[in-house]
Amino acid sequence: MSDAWSRNNPTSAARTSAPAAIVPADGCAWSAPDPASLVALATGHISECKLVPWGSNYTFAVALDVAGAEPVTGIYKPERGEIPLWDFETGTLYRREYAAFVLSCLLGWHFIPPTVVRDGPHGIGTVQLYVEPDESMHDRTIRRAYHDQLQRIALFDLMTNNADRKASHCFVGRLDRRLWGIDHGLTFHVQPKLRTVIWDFCGEPIEGELLVTLEALLTHRADVRAALRPFLSRPEIDMLFARVANIRDSQLFPMLNPRRNVPYGW
Repeated sequence: MSDAWSRNNPTSAARTSAPAAIVPADGCAWSAPDPASLVALATGHISECKLVPWGSNYTFAVALDVAGAEPVTGIYKPERGEIPLWDFETGTLYRREYAAFVLSCLLGWHFIPPTVVRDGPHGIGTVQLYVEPDESMHDRTIRRAYHDQLQRIALFDLMTNNADRKASHCFVGRLDRRLWGIDHGLTFHVQPKLRTVIWDFCGEPIEGELLVTLEALLTHRADVRAALRPFLSRPEIDMLFARVANIRDSQLFPMLNPRRNVPYGW
């Protein structure tokens, strides 16, 4: 599939940022980019924690002090700050956020910034590396210059049943010039919830490497299940595989759903 199914031993960063259950039983280990950032996010001392004054849940910008290195800025989303929703189980959004990061690493699609689950000033939650966006890169420019990467994110949203893909959730990093995707708390629901602004590929075929990746994910479903089980329910993982199988069989990006198909407040 990708180097995400390498036979190497898990890195110390992976062991630090996730429970041992994330390592599949057959010895395969998912790989994540930038292990130094994972270690910093997981072990750095949170010296500052300031509320980010937008968003529907309580989100904080944190400064993490790391011995012998520059401070790291992260985005901290504690379980305690999640606003109850009628359709997502209370206290699960941070787990869904982390499960999305794990799945992206399993796929070898490293568009989600390094993310860990850890304790913080307001209790357990996710801490994700802050990536400064390039504010000069507008939506139309991104869709033209990052076509293939955006297509991959669109497919990821189909697989994870993303209910909240706003335009601001995809951006180019100011320094690294990479396309990033953030905010995956409203994912993996067992019922159809897809709400996204990435409808550019409606009716287009899913080809080449993307189909190979889907097939490999289904082939290695035991590994995927072991990696995601600490964070998602069994039915949610079952439905993930069902969606992937349907996408593989259709080999097409779906057309617009006649119901509301973009997230609220996008």
